[in-house]
Parts: sequence; structure tokens; C-alpha cells
Amino acid sequence: MSLLQGEKVFITGATGFIGSNLARRCLERGAEVFINVRKTSDTWRIKDILPEINSVLVDISDYEKLSGALKEVRPDFIFHTAAYGGSADQKNTEKIIETNIIGTVNLVRSCRNISLSLLVNTGSSSEYGIKNSVMDESSLLEPVTEYGVSKAAATLFCQSYAAAYDLPIVTLRLFSPFGRYEQKSRLVPSVILAALQKINPQISSRQFVRDFIYIDDVLDAYESAVRLRNSSGNIFNIGSGRQHSVGEVVDCIIKILGNEVAYETGTPQAWKNEPAFWQADIQKAKSELPWEPGYSLERGLAATVDWFKVHKGLYGLSPEPA
Repeated sequence: MSLLQGEKVFITGATGFIGSNLARRCLERGAEVFINVRKTSDTWRIKDILPEINSVLVDISDYEKLSGALKEVRPDFIFHTAAYGGSADQKNTEKIIETNIIGTVNLVRSCRNISLSLLVNTGSSSEYGIKNSVMDESSLLEPVTEYGVSKAAATLFCQSYAAAYDLPIVTLRLFSPFGRYEQKSRLVPSVILAALQKINPQISSRQFVRDFIYIDDVLDAYESAVRLRNSSGNIFNIGSGRQHSVGEVVDCIIKILGNEVAYETGTPQAWKNEPAFWQADIQKAKSELPWEPGYSLERGLAATVDWFKVHKGLYGLSPEPA
């Protein structure tokens, strides 16, 4: 039986990529799922499961209302996935601060008022900044973007509050997740959607690198975290433990779809600072969660392509003819 069976789970950011997948996983495991929504929330990712979810109208930037909502729900587990600034088109500084820092501070402070089994904060590899070697959880944080700075601040706040008030909080520091329901402007969906239309995918450079990790492996990490005991304030890298270039990803997707298109380079660079090295050390997650990725890049991309073929209508493409 799943450890989430019959438990109350509160998910922030459930309309986003990670949060929507996590909401589905929790429902599959038999959890009672609560999510926070705003009047402006776009629920396209979870529209089909909304009847199975308890929606709470509250913004995490409002401490009083958020605290009151959590007192009423009294969740056993909180998965904090709400974030802003992770995509190159999300550049509003005030919103980055409001969502990633103030929102996290409000959520963590609210946890002092309820009996909670665990809060899982979602961190980012952007917290590390530019490195020239494998990154482990003790690596110096040197973020080079506003998003990275905000996520580092949020993680440190979670860690300090866990220590000061003996709160059960851990952070999963995600590297580069991809898969179902990902934003169409990001690398993997953009290449798949272009190729499905027989359009040559546009990229900036083949040389850029990331540690890509398939969404199901990420969800497994959240589930593994539920088993933690006496691990307050801990941080775990969640990546594949391998570095791949954009070129490798694009080549793999084109091959899966039958080599009917060819990539084109030269589009504007999304991020100012592109590292020459980007790889997670995941030994701590392997030994302490315990967790390890089960999908190779190729297998994860194949599963993602299969999903997009069926669900491309969600991204504005016409369905396949019957």
C-alpha cells in the first residue's frame, strides 16, 4: 500500500508542469488531494481531474489567508511546487520575489500552526550557478539569475526554519525535468511539437548542456521523500546524474519521430549565462531517500513523444485523422 493512501496532500503550483503531474500521481496513490488556485489560474493541465481534487481559492503571497486555509485543511503532506521565473519568458522581478521567496516564507511559517508529517520544497539546480564540475548538495551557491537567487533564498529559509523550529521540511533540488504537460516553449516540447508538424525545430546551439530527468523519476523522488523521518532541513539533488547536450536531445527526438525533419540553429539564446558543465551528484538521494532514476534519456524521450502524439490537441495542434 502506498504511504500516501488516505493521506491529505496539499500541493502548491498544481496547475504547473511538476505540480500537475504530482497531483495525478497522488490521486493514483489514493491520497485526498488539495490544491491552491487563484482566480487567474489556468487549469488546462488538470482540467480532467478537477472533479477529483479539492480546490482552495488562496494565493500563497497572502500569509493570513494561506495560514487559515492550511489550518482548515490540516494536510499530512505539503508538496510546494509553485514557482515563477524558470522559463526565459518569465522575467517579472517582482513576481519572482513574490512567488518564490515571499510565497515560500508564508507557506513555511504557516506550517508552525499545523501538525504536519512533511513539507517537500522544490528547489532548482539554478541555485548552484555556473560550475565546472559535478554539483553536490554542499557545493557553493552562486546563482547568476534572479530565478536562481530566489530559489536559493527559499531553500535556505526552509533549511533555517526547519532547524529553528524542528519542522519536517526537505528540499528536492531538481535539475532539468521533462515530460508530460511541460510548457510548449521549453526544449523537449518545442522540438516534438515542431517535428509532429513536419517543421524543422529551431534551437540556439547544439552545445548547451543540462542534466535532463524524466518526469516519472521526479515523481518517484517526491514519493520517496514521504518515507523520510528525522531529516528536517535536508537537501537532495534530483537529476539523472548524467550530462547531455541539446544536440543529443534533438537528435534523439528526431530519430524517434522518423528522421523527417532537421534541426536549425541560430535562434536567440534564452539564457545569458550558459554553462559548459551541468551535472548532478545524486549519491545522497540514492543512499538516504533512497531513490534513483529509472529512465535513460532515450527511454524518457520516447515516452514523452508517445504522450505528445496523443495529447497534442492540448497544445493547439489538430488531432490525428481517424
